[in-house]
Amino acid sequence: MSKYHLSWLDIIRLGLVQTALGGIVVLTTSTLNRVMVVELALPAMVPGFLVALHYAVQMSRPRWGYGSDIGGRRSPWIIGGNAVLGLGAVLAAVSVAAYSSTPTIASVLAVVAFVLVGIGGGACGTSLLAFLATHVAPSRRPAAAATVWMMMIFGFILTAATAGNLLDPYSAVRLVEVTVGVAIVSFTLTVLAIWGLEGKPAGHTQNTTDKTEQRLTSRAFLDARSEVWSEPKARRFTVFVFVSMLAFSAQDLILEPFAGLVFALTPGETTKLSGVQHSGVFTGMLLIGIAGSWLSKRYEGVMRAFTVAGCVLSAAALALLSVAGSIGPGWPLVENVFLLGFANGVFAVAAIGSMMGLAGDGRENREGTRMGLWGAAQAIAFGLGGFLGTIAVDVMRALTDTIASAYATVFLAEGLLFIVAAILAMRISVRALRQSDNFVDELEPATRA
Repeated sequence: MSKYHLSWLDIIRLGLVQTALGGIVVLTTSTLNRVMVVELALPAMVPGFLVALHYAVQMSRPRWGYGSDIGGRRSPWIIGGNAVLGLGAVLAAVSVAAYSSTPTIASVLAVVAFVLVGIGGGACGTSLLAFLATHVAPSRRPAAAATVWMMMIFGFILTAATAGNLLDPYSAVRLVEVTVGVAIVSFTLTVLAIWGLEGKPAGHTQNTTDKTEQRLTSRAFLDARSEVWSEPKARRFTVFVFVSMLAFSAQDLILEPFAGLVFALTPGETTKLSGVQHSGVFTGMLLIGIAGSWLSKRYEGVMRAFTVAGCVLSAAALALLSVAGSIGPGWPLVENVFLLGFANGVFAVAAIGSMMGLAGDGRENREGTRMGLWGAAQAIAFGLGGFLGTIAVDVMRALTDTIASAYATVFLAEGLLFIVAAILAMRISVRALRQSDNFVDELEPATRA
């Protein structure tokens, strides 16, 4: 039997792992962020720092991916990573509940919690994508990547909607209870979804010499990472991921506080608003995944065009949000946020497919290391984007007369980042056409399903 043994049902099961992971992530990066800024009246820099910290920890993603490469099994990394992620989320909720009475202890606990969130999310996510890259047939990888990622977005939506209802009326105790419940459900779903998948015949065996070589190379992780970085395709794509995801992530930590401070929405309502944004992302990814697969069989460069279009449309949606602050409650905020999510989804689906398509391109047994490298680039960009966004809000609030003006300025700056990302995407496409036809072909893996 071929090592590419996963059926579509198996791929959906792996998607449930992403759903479980997304359910915890949306609480730690959106809901807890809003509670710190609005209910606890902390500077936006505080949750910005914590989320940036959890991304900084994920710079070690290549090491976890390499560990699953040489270990021969990725399931323990997936299950263990989810467990650590859930523990971190619960501790984060406890730290938020403790801020009012013991701020010093709460601050220390929050730092520990977000470090655990970073470790758990990185280990689980990197190993899952590497699992897909090594066990899904090449023709199915792009569609599988889009399916799994949309199921993670579904986890965002489901958790945001459910937690939003459970959190009103808000209390610190209720926040902890909801987080514990989400963590338990997430871990249970992950174990049930992954159970037995890796035990299926993969069509290949390793002899003793291979295992010995793997034990030796495990002591030379830095050499393995250097090998991957020396691959032109992997290196160029790493730079692309970093720049594009910096633009993608810049609005994450300020949208809910913006809705709470300018539009006077409750914690539950802003959590639901986050769900609306993720619904837009889900819709954009689904639509472009289907349309891209169909159109690319007839027209070359369709996915590149969608990438650029998604960046430009995201910039337009952010520009509209900057106008929303000056108009206030009369603005169609929900529709605006949905548009932003849709535009983000259009852009993201091309990048996700690219990642899956390139993971197995190069030296064998380095899929996890490549996924880790790109995951680290994404994590650094997300950490910088979120943290710089919150700092920009705090600075602009000190320099401008109104809160709405501060947020408007930052949204416009983020829109300009998306324009820069669009320009970079076009330049990468031109360079790829001139230097590597294969790279251009593989930048459109979602068309090969």
